[in-house]
This record gives sequence, C-alpha cells and structure tokens, in this order.
Amino acid sequence: MADKAYILVVDQSTSGTKALIVDKAGKVVERCVMQHQQNYPQAGWVEHDAEEIYLNVKQAIKNVLLKANIQPSMLALLTITNQRETALIWDKTTGHPIHPAIVWQCQRTADVCLSYRIDGHEELVKSRAGLMLDPYFSATKLRWILEHVPDVSDKLKKGTLLAGTIDSWLVWKLTAGAVHATDYTNASRTSLFNIHTLQWDQELCTLFNVPLEILPEVRCSDDLFGYTDDSDLFDVHVPISGIIGDSQGALFGQLCFTEGMAKATYGTGSSVLMNIGEKPLESRNGLVTAIAWGLAGHVTYAYEGVIRSTGDSLNWVRDNLGLFRTFEEMEQLTGDLTNNEGVYLIPAFVGLGAPYWDAYARASIVGMNRATDRGHMIRAALQSIAYQIVDVVQLMERESGVTLVELRADGGASDNSKLMQFQADMLNTNVIKSTISELSAMGSVFLGGLGIGFWASQEELISLQSTLVQAYHPGMSLEESYIYYEGWKKAVKSVLTQ
Repeated sequence: MADKAYILVVDQSTSGTKALIVDKAGKVVERCVMQHQQNYPQAGWVEHDAEEIYLNVKQAIKNVLLKANIQPSMLALLTITNQRETALIWDKTTGHPIHPAIVWQCQRTADVCLSYRIDGHEELVKSRAGLMLDPYFSATKLRWILEHVPDVSDKLKKGTLLAGTIDSWLVWKLTAGAVHATDYTNASRTSLFNIHTLQWDQELCTLFNVPLEILPEVRCSDDLFGYTDDSDLFDVHVPISGIIGDSQGALFGQLCFTEGMAKATYGTGSSVLMNIGEKPLESRNGLVTAIAWGLAGHVTYAYEGVIRSTGDSLNWVRDNLGLFRTFEEMEQLTGDLTNNEGVYLIPAFVGLGAPYWDAYARASIVGMNRATDRGHMIRAALQSIAYQIVDVVQLMERESGVTLVELRADGGASDNSKLMQFQADMLNTNVIKSTISELSAMGSVFLGGLGIGFWASQEELISLQSTLVQAYHPGMSLEESYIYYEGWKKAVKSVLTQ
C-alpha cells in the first residue's frame, strides 16, 4: 500500500462532475470540475445525457491526475458518489442509453404517481421501500422509459437492456460492462428495493412494470465492485469501491456515525438525514426511511427529508432574473438589509418535497410592496433555504421523539455565512459546518478506504477530521425567529394545491 498513497473519487452531481484526489491524511490534494448540460424538453421535465456524463467523468479524472502530477499506479482505489434517483436504461450490446437519463427533479410522472396513490398502492410502497409515491424516486422514471421508447419489448425479450441509477451506469462503463451493480443507498431510493429484506422486491417491480432481471446487483457501499478497464482512462486496473448516494455520502463524511446525528446538504436541492441506527423506523408525514450505508456487512438506516429547490433558487434569481452576477455581489446587495420586510420566496419550481410533498405546487414571491427591491428578493431566496431545512428538522423531531442537538452542514450554499447564521437562528441550535466542502465525496472516500484497509477504523477518521469545523450559534431572539417562520408557513400555504 505504500506506493498507493491516494484515493481518487468521482463526485457525479446534478450540475456537474468533480474528480478529487485524497491522501492518507484525509486531505484533498487536487480537484477538477466539469459541468454538463441541463435539458428541459418540457415544463417540469429534466434530463441528462448519460454519455456526456461518462465522458466528463473520464476527462475530469485525466485532468485531476495531471494537475496533481499523480500516476494511476499510485491510486489505491476509485470511489463514486452520485446524484441518486436519476435513472436510465441502456443497451448492453451497444453500450448506449436508449433514452436520456431522467433526473431526480423531473416531474413527468406526477400523474402516474397520483394514479397509484388513488388506487391505494402507497402503503405497499411505504412499507416495503420506506418511500412515498412521488415522481422524485426512480421507479416511475424507469417505467416511463420502458413505455415510451420504441422496440423496448424486443430488447427485453433478447435480454439486452440494463437499468440503474448513475452510479451503476458509471460502474458498468468503467469496468467495460463486466459489472452491473449498485449499493444499498442508491437502491433504497428507487421504490423497487425492500429495505427490510435488502433485496429487489418482486411485487414492487411488478407494480411499476420494471423487470427485476434488468436491475443491478446490490452490495454494501464498502464492497469491492470491480476494477477499471478503460484503456482510454488508465493503463492499470484500479479497484472500485465506496459507492454511495451523495446525501448518504455526506452523512458519512460528516462523521454522523451514531443515532440522532443529522446533517443537511445545501446543494441544488437539499437532503436532511438523521442516523436512526440499525433498524428501519417507520416514517410518516413526509419523511422517508432510507439506507444510510452498508459497511462491513451491516446496514445503517436514516430518516430523510427531501427538499427539491434550495441552492437552485439562488441560481434562478441570478440566471433567470439577472438580479446579481456573482455571490460577492449578492452579499453586498443583501448586507445592509436588517429585515425581510415580509417578502418570501417559495421555490416550488418543480413542486415541494418534505414535509409537503405537493408535486403540483408552483413557485411564488409573496409580501412585496412598492419599496421592495432586488436585495429583498435575493434575501428571500437565500432565507427560503433555511426555512425549508427547519420544516424538515421539526418533522424529524416529531417523528423520532429526539430533539436535534446540532445540525452539520455541507454543500455549496453552506459557504454563505449569512445563510448559516440565519439557519442557526431559525433552528435555535448550533450549526456545525465542516471546512471540507466536498463531504459527499469524502464519505465515499472514507467508506472505500475502510473497505480496503486504507484507514483502520471510524475512530481514525474522526481523529483526522475533528478540527475541521466552523460553528454558528443562535443569536436571534425566539420571538423574532417565530415571526419569521410563521410568515414562511403562511406563504407556503398560499401555493399548496392539496
């Protein structure tokens, strides 16, 4: 292992792909980022080109190795963390997807989910998969592709189709088609996987018209998935492990190893996860039960609340409305405002997730008056992120009976100190932000590293990361925070359709 001193991690997210090199001290040596195209063929539809994503993965890997001056032979491992519910189907004979990947944000199957709900199927899905019926999850996306792409039935009869999430697509491509596998975390987000038996559920597959035989093998996150076999990438075969969905990766990267620890990822959307231990607790009222990770043959579970649009709200204000150009300018425009003046942005661009789960809700700005300017609107977008996190945390506390001690924060928007302070104020709880920005990637690295013995134990990981935190403490009066949050709840109520 002495000459293999680095782990390469691919962080394939909604907006782009990162490749990072991490050393034995748990430090990021070098990173490279590549963006990919976001495609919106119809209102509420979102697609990605999976082949573009794989080409970007390879290019990002090449770039980061070049920047770090590291040879592939020096890599102990390649790990992958990924956008989760995004789903695709590909032909194993051609190596090409039969349709663009349908992104987790996509709402094209909202009516399908509604019909399943009306027909009384939600309790089955909830009891087996831990999820509610919602277009967010993968099953109806796969069903849609199977029903709308020509010649699918012939390909199914020939046994040439494979289905999965982005992680399984990348593993299949990286291993030259030798391995069709996923991990427990990604499988648990499909609505096809039984989180109690830890197997694909035949009854759920039948319900969603997704043949079980096209789905990948499911493994622990720290298993050895295979070896790279792409001559355009490496001239050596690098082992692949540490496969985990991005939000669960962040939970592990935040070192939330014990029950009751929680984290929020501030990305395009947001995911709040709480470690609930080795038994799946039933969840209600908008929460889902997910698999946090599989490690050393044992599975840990989590409560999760999903928020569809958080950081994307700032992108919308910047790109669609043109209210600011850089995040430095954003801070200048909002810095002098001492009050929100009653202005709220409800970012239901693709519906609302937990705790509302209203796929038909639409975005709105409420409370404007003649004096409202762009600073108020930008601030409303920023604060909408914190309000949505509070919605989910309060729901988790009610469901679990556990009071949150602190919230661990990561993701791009967590770099905004005003947002983090407002979050602490609204939660009346300390918010702890890791100074490592790529927590999803680090969770993947830590899991894979533990799997191959790169690190000896979770305690060693804690010692590596213990000083890399920044704390925000609540400073707002309870009365003031109550007024802010009551205004938010009233604003949300105005856009709900059910």
